[in-house]
Formats: sequence, C-alpha cells, structure tokens
Amino acid sequence: MLKKDLRLKYSELRKNITPQALTHFSLTVANNLLKLPIWEGSYYHIYLPISSKNEIDTSFILSILQGKDKNIVLPKMAEKRALKHILLTDNTKLASNSWGVPEPIEGIEIPTNKIDIVFVPLLAFDLNGNRVGYGKGFYDTFLKQCRNEIIKVGLSAFHAENTISDINKDDVPLDYCVTPEQVYSFSET
Repeated sequence: MLKKDLRLKYSELRKNITPQALTHFSLTVANNLLKLPIWEGSYYHIYLPISSKNEIDTSFILSILQGKDKNIVLPKMAEKRALKHILLTDNTKLASNSWGVPEPIEGIEIPTNKIDIVFVPLLAFDLNGNRVGYGKGFYDTFLKQCRNEIIKVGLSAFHAENTISDINKDDVPLDYCVTPEQVYSFSET
C-alpha cells in the first residue's frame, strides 16, 4: 500500500479509538516494551503524544524510564525538518507548538551521538520495519544523524501491514515495533 493511502487509513482508524481503549493500548504497549532487550542504555529519546491525533500515550513509558533512572530526552522541532534533543529535568517546561506537538520550551541539549534508544512515533508500519509518519521527515532526518548502534522502537496501536510499497532511500527502518498484541523484531541480531 502507498504511504499516502496508509496515512489516510490509519488517521481514520485512530479517530475511532475511544479514550478508554487508547489508555488500555498505551499501558499494554508500555508493558510489552519490558520484553525487549533495550534497558541497558543511558539516554532514551521519547516523543510526547499529540492527544488530538490519538497517538500512543507515552506517559506510561516515561514512568518506566524514570523508575529505571534513565536519562530522558524529548524532541523539539527546529528549522529545516530538524529536531533538537532536550534533557527532561524537574524544571523542564512544556508547551504545544504550532502543530500541536508538546515539546520542551528550552533546556539542556543532548547531542545525537549520546542517544541509545529512540521511541519513534508512526501512523503505520510493515513487516520489514518500514514506517509511515506524518510525512514531514523530522524523524528520518534525525535517525540518519544517529550512531549505527542506536535502537529504533516504533509504538503503534495497530498491527503491521504486509508492505509499504513506496519506500525510498531517505526512509530509516525500525529495529522493533511494539503494539498491544505483539512485539515485532526487525533487527538481524
């Protein structure tokens, strides 16, 4: 299926998720993450959900990371489809940007080479670990700047599509994708 068709399909499916179902999906995804071999890292990059788009609520994952005393890094959108990576501290103030994305107003910027794990937002993904985001390229740009060893984990309320037919050289595949029902592994190790 083409990316544009998947964006339409999954945006519509998300609209139909009730608040109760989203909470259940989000909690189950967080619990399923505990099955992955990703907990030895120090710096974990995690997005904050756009509530109007019914994204997986990452607050449960934040609680796990805080309980494991991990360094939590939040994205902040910058110019030219770039992300800044801001360390979450007790003093971090958040605000929604013009696209409704919650992000830190300011803070300590962390270089991409320090980040070990990235939780990646997505609309859809396929059995090969390819993902469809909102189409702006922020995460693909960011992921290309990361170390080869970085672990990329998608979070989804839905199962994998068989294939995304219009993948291109700028798309960066996931290592894992976690859903309420299944943990998908795409890495060769």
